[in-house]
Amino acid sequence: MVKIDNIKIGDNNPFVLIAGPCVIENEKITRSTAEYILQITSELKIPFIFKSSYKKANRTSINSFSGIGDNAALKILNDVKQELGIPVLTDIHTVEEITLASEVADIIQIPAFLCRQTELLLAAGKSGKAVNIKKGQFLAPDEMKHAADKVASTGNKKILLTERGSSFGYHNLVVDMRSLIIMKELGYPVVMDVTHSVQLPGQSNISGGQPKFIKPLARAAAAVGIDALFLEVHPNPKEALSDAASQLPLSELKELLQQIIEIDRIIKNY
Repeated sequence: MVKIDNIKIGDNNPFVLIAGPCVIENEKITRSTAEYILQITSELKIPFIFKSSYKKANRTSINSFSGIGDNAALKILNDVKQELGIPVLTDIHTVEEITLASEVADIIQIPAFLCRQTELLLAAGKSGKAVNIKKGQFLAPDEMKHAADKVASTGNKKILLTERGSSFGYHNLVVDMRSLIIMKELGYPVVMDVTHSVQLPGQSNISGGQPKFIKPLARAAAAVGIDALFLEVHPNPKEALSDAASQLPLSELKELLQQIIEIDRIIKNY
């Protein structure tokens, strides 16, 4: 089990929601989205961790939006954290970023493309923060043991493992639900990142997506018994500056979470 403030992730506890816009675009969208999700999760009694990347270093094209500036984005993220009283998660891409990001983030996230970077994993572990490692699209789920072992070697056992789809030929991802069970057998809480799992990578100069599969995959993952559900959500996904083709509209979030609650209760018997 990993504990973030008073939120317990794993050990058959009710699922935790990790959600927010893909990237911090501006203060208004970030704050209003966090407030909206908090209102829903408070009503439904779902533990909530706000997610938004303070920058995107792994965009498809040189022309893709990567952020508003590190300090400005982290200030917005910290303001949301402090004023709404919710823990936050954000990505890091280099060892040098960890010091800055860990001043704000409760959970440091290792992007899927970087999940084998030893120095990055060790530095994340040494930060003392919880570390969410996304499974690379190129890895078998049992290989995540090596990534987790690198973080754990620093004495930091606050580790989450996240499924986000596997490469299936060119420009396509599939989700093997067995991976959720296999990764859980490694001894760490398992997260299902549904929205990145519906991406269609490398479509022209941006990643495409199939958002119609977000809800079915979320329900299926809940039926397997995930510890947390990861969703990128946006007030108007078509206008999002990153991952526009794979974010869930905020207006559809509540109904989906109500369905996940019911499935989660059946699986975990609470």
